[in-house]
Amino acid sequence: MPETEIIQLDNPGNPTPGDREKLRAAGARIREGALAAFPTETVYGLGGDALNPESSRRIYAAKGRPSDNPLIVHVCSLEAIDRIADTSDPNFAKLADAFWPGPMTLILPKKEIVPRETTGGLETVAVRMPSDPVAALLIEYAGGYIAAPSANLSGRPSPTDAEHVIQDLGGRVELIIDGGENPIGLESTIVDLTVPDPVILRPGYITDKMLAEALGRPVETDRAILDPDSGKAPKAPGMKYRHYAPKGELTIVEGEESAVLAYLREAVQKAHGSGRKVGLIVTAEHAQALKADVLRCIGSRNREDEIAHNLYRILREFDDEQVEVIYSEGFADTGLGQAIMNRLLKAAGHRVVRV
Repeated sequence: MPETEIIQLDNPGNPTPGDREKLRAAGARIREGALAAFPTETVYGLGGDALNPESSRRIYAAKGRPSDNPLIVHVCSLEAIDRIADTSDPNFAKLADAFWPGPMTLILPKKEIVPRETTGGLETVAVRMPSDPVAALLIEYAGGYIAAPSANLSGRPSPTDAEHVIQDLGGRVELIIDGGENPIGLESTIVDLTVPDPVILRPGYITDKMLAEALGRPVETDRAILDPDSGKAPKAPGMKYRHYAPKGELTIVEGEESAVLAYLREAVQKAHGSGRKVGLIVTAEHAQALKADVLRCIGSRNREDEIAHNLYRILREFDDEQVEVIYSEGFADTGLGQAIMNRLLKAAGHRVVRV
């Protein structure tokens, strides 16, 4: 197992000359085959040389990730993409101009230079250009192409600060770059451009409405992302396998407000009756109306960005508190709420109670 070096940066938002030298050295290590966890604007990524099959194999092994679950190739310039993918689809330019650098991933036909170990055996490649300055510099210094899934053990909640990465991957990777807390807290929106009509394969901060405005047409979401037993090979991360899951059993409760509150109160009593430690994920609007062994306010329903930012941290806090059973309010399946519900459904193994 590798010895893990923690790299502290002085100013992740605007890297200093000293920070740049640290990142330059980390990039050189990646080119030599090392793995490095690093911050992005979404969540921390676990990076390796995207054009080196052995690096991709090491990423899968470090995470305990199924090898048919594609990795996202991170770049720092539009020019770099033409070397690895077919960008002739006119929708590519529209979306890239509108949302890059930023939290959007595009699925494109891959070129021969991209190893199938990176793409999960597919003839398509997922590409993203992050806006985080640390990520952009690291990608440049590493040669321009970093394959990077989220920097957590497979199935666990994605990491939104370096401490989460250390908990999961300390002793499994060579480098962890501490860039502070991620501002968004949910993974990028993934859009498939290898089909006649662009389709969302993973909802995220870039919503269907925002995509439609850029393309001048509606954009559908692949409903297969809600089906845990589709039997299809995943074209994008997060489509097939249980993800983002805490150790406790998570259930989402949906319905009319008073019925949801009544169900949550009864669920807490039942858990206590069976001797289990229970946690609740509630909105600010209901935080004073409920009690549990561990109650976490995820934010106001009027601030979906706040809810998205807090979700993974809260799921990990339940693990820290050794909570055995967890209940969460449900959220609207529109806009950013669609991304929040997608992550919650995966974390709960699609365990939903409607009252």
